[in-house]
Amino acid sequence: MKFFDFSNLRGDLFGGLTAGIVALPLALAFGEASGAGPIAGLYGAIFVGFFASLFGGTGPQVSGPTGPMVVVFAGLFASLSGKPELVFAAVVLAGVLQVLFGFLKLGQYIKLVPYPVISGFMSGIGVIIIALQVSRLFGHEPESSGTLGALAALPKALTAPNLYAFGIGALTLALVFFWPKKIGRFMPGPLAALLVGTFASFALPAVPILGDIPSGLPPFVMPSFSADTGLVVLQAAFILALLGSIDSLLTSLVSDSMTRTRHDSNKELIGQGVGNAVAGFFGGVPGAGATMRTVVNIRTGGKTKISGMTHAAVLLTVALVLGPYAAHIPHAVLAGILIKVGYDIIDFRYLSKAHKGPRWDLVLMTVVLGLTVFVDLITAVIVGVVLAALAFVHRIAKDQLEAFGDGALVEPTDAEKDVLARIGGKIMVFSFSGPLSFGAAADLSHRARERAKEHTSAIVLDFTHIPYIDVSAAVAMENIIVDATYSRRDVYVCGMNSKVRKVMKAMGVDEKLPKDMVFDNRLEAILAAEKNLKS
Repeated sequence: MKFFDFSNLRGDLFGGLTAGIVALPLALAFGEASGAGPIAGLYGAIFVGFFASLFGGTGPQVSGPTGPMVVVFAGLFASLSGKPELVFAAVVLAGVLQVLFGFLKLGQYIKLVPYPVISGFMSGIGVIIIALQVSRLFGHEPESSGTLGALAALPKALTAPNLYAFGIGALTLALVFFWPKKIGRFMPGPLAALLVGTFASFALPAVPILGDIPSGLPPFVMPSFSADTGLVVLQAAFILALLGSIDSLLTSLVSDSMTRTRHDSNKELIGQGVGNAVAGFFGGVPGAGATMRTVVNIRTGGKTKISGMTHAAVLLTVALVLGPYAAHIPHAVLAGILIKVGYDIIDFRYLSKAHKGPRWDLVLMTVVLGLTVFVDLITAVIVGVVLAALAFVHRIAKDQLEAFGDGALVEPTDAEKDVLARIGGKIMVFSFSGPLSFGAAADLSHRARERAKEHTSAIVLDFTHIPYIDVSAAVAMENIIVDATYSRRDVYVCGMNSKVRKVMKAMGVDEKLPKDMVFDNRLEAILAAEKNLKS
């Protein structure tokens, strides 16, 4: 396969140009929100956008700073007092981790995050972005970092607003929310809001603006960290890597559905990792696959990696030439643009229907949302995934135990029915079905004791339909065998495949069974039990 595909060159160039125009106000706004400055957002969009496209596995994907990544990065920037060598060490390390994820082929597993967790997490990030920008919309700057600091600054901002700044912010909000879609094909709403809001501020006094913005190529940043900051850097790097990977692969799925193609998730992780690592060396805000910019790229003709690289080239031109002009952009304008971004991130589609679905999923989404907003993103992700995994295991275990509790044979044959009828209930057959999980193992022996009647003289454990068992299930089987032996009941085992036999042997369960009690199929085990009962 060719590394570059020039068959759609015209569409790729136009798609990249359009995506670059859309990305410009967002890159500046994300850079300002991160604490590193608007030019850092622009550098992030340039480096992540170029290298993620060059080495990634999703043709038309456009990458750059995104809301989730900026929220994590902003927290890191504040916690490390803005020390670039520490802050960008985390960005570089996050990129290295993403490359490692790709080489270890973890892309297929990173996508296995339940939707309620993703929904709560993304909605929480949307809330955080909005909360951080409301004070700026009213012409004030939060005195402390974080969501709680932003919320604490709201009373002052609302009671003593800078009316000029608020007017420009309100104008920006109106433009980004109600900009006509037909015009948006040629002039994106965020860019229109940026230009209109900036020009309007020239006629108004005392409106806070960005101020001097350096232009030209970025300086090289040598990452480093000390023992007392190492844990903070490592934690931030891991969450940036994980979050950036999930964000990018979800955008890749959107791209696949629009282009009828299939992305390479592991290759995409490598590309994103290279982009973030390079961005970290040059003081750029970390990024990920950006859904809106990718959709714009595809709709305007982009199909291959050339489009994403073109988007980066457009932004590089802006950074080299137009930096001084960006100094006049008001904070309120960028705040209005980011509030729209936060609004779009909130999963209103699921929130409006969540009460109609399973109650546990609603609780899980709410917990993750609350932890994201009021605690931190790392805790939210870990708690959400752990709770979702436990809930899934509980559901599977419940279904397995209910099936086990019925004590019914799986597809009984006529010969088996005849033998069991002759014996008159003295043989109890337990047929397991599907993978036997550790969640069900704890209650297996208890259920077996409940099902075995007083006149039961033999138990047949049928493993025919079990592809594998884990250690917990093997121990449960040992308990069933020991209990049966203590109750003077014979135990017969049948249908074990090589994987099941290997685990049973490794755990010493086979030592509890005489060799003549293990059979290849269920009928042989039932006939052997009948023969022993009659003898």
